[in-house]
Amino acid sequence: MTDTRKIIIDDKELEVDGAMTLIQACEEAGVEIPRFCYHERLSIAGNCRMCLVEVVGGPPKPAASCAMQVRDLRPGPEGQPPQVKTNSPMVKKAREGVMEFLLINHPLDCPICDQGGECDLQDQAMAYGVDFSRYREVKRASTDLDLGPLVETHMTRCISCTRCVRFTSEVAGITQMGQTGRGEDAEITSYLGETLNSNLQGNIIDLCPVGALTSKPYAFTARPWELSKTETIDVMDALGSNIRVDTKGREVMRILPRNHDGVNEEWISDKTRFVWDGLRRQRLDRPYVRENDKLRAASWPEALGAAAQALTSAQKVAGLVGDLTSAESAFALKQLIESMGGSVECRVDGAALPPDNRSAYVGTASIEDIDEAQFIQLIGTNPRDEAPVLNARIRKAWLAGAKVGLVGEAVDLTYDYAHVGTDRAALAGLVGREYGAVKDVPSVVIVGQGALSGADGPSVLAHAMALAEGTNSKFMVLHTAAGRVGAMDVGACTEGGITAALDGADVIYNLGADEVEIAHGAFVIYQGSHGDRGAHRADVILPAAVYTEENGLFVNTEGRPQLSFRAGFAPGEAKENWAILRALSAECGAQLAFDSLAELRKLLVSLVPHLEAIDEVVDNEWRALEMGALGMGDFSNVIQDFYRTNPIARSSEVMAALSAAAQERQDNRQVAAE
Repeated sequence: MTDTRKIIIDDKELEVDGAMTLIQACEEAGVEIPRFCYHERLSIAGNCRMCLVEVVGGPPKPAASCAMQVRDLRPGPEGQPPQVKTNSPMVKKAREGVMEFLLINHPLDCPICDQGGECDLQDQAMAYGVDFSRYREVKRASTDLDLGPLVETHMTRCISCTRCVRFTSEVAGITQMGQTGRGEDAEITSYLGETLNSNLQGNIIDLCPVGALTSKPYAFTARPWELSKTETIDVMDALGSNIRVDTKGREVMRILPRNHDGVNEEWISDKTRFVWDGLRRQRLDRPYVRENDKLRAASWPEALGAAAQALTSAQKVAGLVGDLTSAESAFALKQLIESMGGSVECRVDGAALPPDNRSAYVGTASIEDIDEAQFIQLIGTNPRDEAPVLNARIRKAWLAGAKVGLVGEAVDLTYDYAHVGTDRAALAGLVGREYGAVKDVPSVVIVGQGALSGADGPSVLAHAMALAEGTNSKFMVLHTAAGRVGAMDVGACTEGGITAALDGADVIYNLGADEVEIAHGAFVIYQGSHGDRGAHRADVILPAAVYTEENGLFVNTEGRPQLSFRAGFAPGEAKENWAILRALSAECGAQLAFDSLAELRKLLVSLVPHLEAIDEVVDNEWRALEMGALGMGDFSNVIQDFYRTNPIARSSEVMAALSAAAQERQDNRQVAAE
């Protein structure tokens, strides 16, 4: 039952939850309160004192609005609601004093600081500070930290708000950062000079309200007012994090998170944030045709003609849909290949996902269900690598008291869990167990692709669904490929999976599937963006756009359709994916029934109506699978190197440096253990 209280804020009376802090109540009243240390997703520190307000009838000094609850206020002498003032002379003088103290040791480098234009301290000094300083002593200096290749530090600018410390310890689940010393000697530092070991560390750049923590790869490459900003969707994992892509001219300069409480809150993984340099390296910018076992540059008409000649003369055609493919492109490929009697497959990793049962390849749980869960069972997954932001959400539920269980490899997930076992026998034991009280609390069963990629994948999936049914749990399939759910929604699947699709095929159309080894013999048409594994095996290369260079529809791991938007244009002669397939269909004499992306999307939603429900999670009808015999052996996680999972990431120098550092840490641990 909600404890509502009346409160008067700047002569405006409103009713709010008594558990709210004054800073939250002021936001409800539409009053902006300046702050540095307060952040709604972190614990309350109450140490910057910038959010001071006056409580009428209270102590004769201002109160920190971030650390005082509405229920702590006393009513007036005649029972009137408590009154708070945010712009009185007392408050104004207090804020000016706080700002003067904060600026005592702050360096005077505003014209050249790489945070310029996006600095909370700069903005609030202008809005709430004074235009002079009484401080004449020598300013204190601090040694800069080495936090690794991602976060640049200028600790002399630090105002000890401790946001970075609280984020790394509470959300990211690492303990390398802290504060030492008291008074003038207080400083934020890392334990024994360690670099940060987390794939969420880049978020402290956004959290830092001054220029103490900035992006090392982005530093001094552009100013914020030079950038064009595009709100779109991330494809580095299947979570579908909401992001903003900032471009300067034709180049992506940085990627930032957007707030979406139902998906990524306001966090993104380091791969999402720093992969942008891979968008411009090793790009395919012109068509190629293989002659005498060597690729040579060709014109679009020549390349399309060679591809059409191969497709129309083939005995059997197969199409492969890559992990970063939008739903429209997968649908266009399916239409083209099936018009030639061929078949298309998107489950290129061999995952046993039944295409006709959405409750089995998506599930029934939303990402937000994790927040309320009191029991979470993980099967064959390492969410810390497969979906770092989702893992932070599981950690948040664990901090709130949720119990977590794991069947699979024992890894550091940043929270405690009951390790039930590593193999299929452990899963079978869970299914047959009596759960009692677990049935009465909100719970979620999450199964990963590592559990579904074996020969007994269908039976593993059936057992996981039976576990969810037996414990009254919501069920979620955690995908690793951003385009997988959308491709399955449009029916880009073959009975018998990738083996059946490729068996006997003399022409294979590879739409960005760079994680597949294609045996020699077949003629391969590769449509993709980077000179990765798929391009090396190709006989014809058709250069295509990446996710920041075309509009597209992606369905995330919970089944939520989201639109990505073009932030820039593809390099050289590269084209949008759907346009290439449309042009090729005309060359093949099997012209597809659309001439624009709008027409393609209209045709798509007429056949798959739920894709029209943008940013909505539709309910999937629960259809349990028949349990077969489980095989033997342990579950293994599908991601071995978090930083090199797709062609864009493998082309990134930043990701290469991070991968090398991670491998070095792993080697050092093994040596220490021996």
